[in-house]
Amino acid sequence: MEIPKPPPFPPWQAPTDVEHRLYEAKMRGDWASYFDVLADAHLYHAMPRGFAEANPGYVTRTPYWQRQAGRLCYTFLTDGMLPPPVSDPVFFRTDLAATADKWADPAAWLAINPGSPCEAYFPARPQDRFMWQQHAQRVSHDCSGALRTLWVGGPLHGLVAHGLACGALLCVSNGSLWNAMGWHGTGFPRERERLQEWWGIASRADWLEAIEGLLQTNVSQSAWEFVLQVRRAIAREYGGMVEPSHWREVIERVVRHREGEKDAGAEVGRLHKLVGRIARYEARFRADGLLGESKQVRSVAAWHLGRASKMARWGLGARYCDPAEAQNAVVRAGRAAQVSYSSWEDFSAGYILGRCLHFDEEEFGGWYQDMLEAHRILVTDPSSPWLNLPFK
Repeated sequence: MEIPKPPPFPPWQAPTDVEHRLYEAKMRGDWASYFDVLADAHLYHAMPRGFAEANPGYVTRTPYWQRQAGRLCYTFLTDGMLPPPVSDPVFFRTDLAATADKWADPAAWLAINPGSPCEAYFPARPQDRFMWQQHAQRVSHDCSGALRTLWVGGPLHGLVAHGLACGALLCVSNGSLWNAMGWHGTGFPRERERLQEWWGIASRADWLEAIEGLLQTNVSQSAWEFVLQVRRAIAREYGGMVEPSHWREVIERVVRHREGEKDAGAEVGRLHKLVGRIARYEARFRADGLLGESKQVRSVAAWHLGRASKMARWGLGARYCDPAEAQNAVVRAGRAAQVSYSSWEDFSAGYILGRCLHFDEEEFGGWYQDMLEAHRILVTDPSSPWLNLPFK
């Protein structure tokens, strides 16, 4: 007797890999797998913006009556189910382990993605929360080094997608959705904290200054870009690869002409050392496949423009700008990148060189290795925006 096959799942295009796996587990009735997925996912809960701004570093959870469950529930969303950012409310980000640990009302249930095909509702008694903790202990909680795409609700083609793809190295390195224009990121409280910590941004005015500085790049005023401009000029005149000795010689002539014989010595020495640093980074880039054998980095403008693409979204997550302003900045970043570079590979090399010159000190440690891994994913993964979006 032939055993009948179970009916196929009803078709549903899930927004991200997380909701897809939740949906499949739910359709199988495999709740252990559902919780395994949930334990490894980011969870978001809404809270009033006024509370968040008045209580930095703190969050609040509010239960709501869920008609679908017929119960009072604490509602949590996975990142593909988040609504577009609005002024109020905002969301904080947490995980299943912290949710179990900080549960306030044992009578309330846990609601996951209510109203969607992957929705589920669970009791939250002490024994239930203990089970959540067990699932959480079995997962890595590390989504870094992964290309993640928002398949529903995120641009996949066009100018906005191109600008978002300029920030893809950081998105892959952090395991965040590369094309999420409606950015919630690490949640409102943490987005504000990290802008303050890393950039000194604590207001809309600070954010506006930072995003304009990145979009304008101002690289021509930096020593990094000056030496690269000199090399570009040599290459235009002579063609081919520019040797470091020739490069240093021309830099010295330019600096002595600009600053006078008397005052040029220290600056020439500093720039000669920088030439050595860049040449050594490029040699490593070629060995690791970041640069072709006959290629040299054209500009480090990508270091600024890639971060501008992300800064637009960080500003939206922190509510220092609105969605239209963030999108405009993303498009500007993409257009500026097209002016300075000819391909995603060229853009990537410029970004990574800038990052290394800023952070790495020729250690070739995490500041470099994380980007090398992200670059390799972006130039090989069939779903990568760099393989599906023409650079120009």
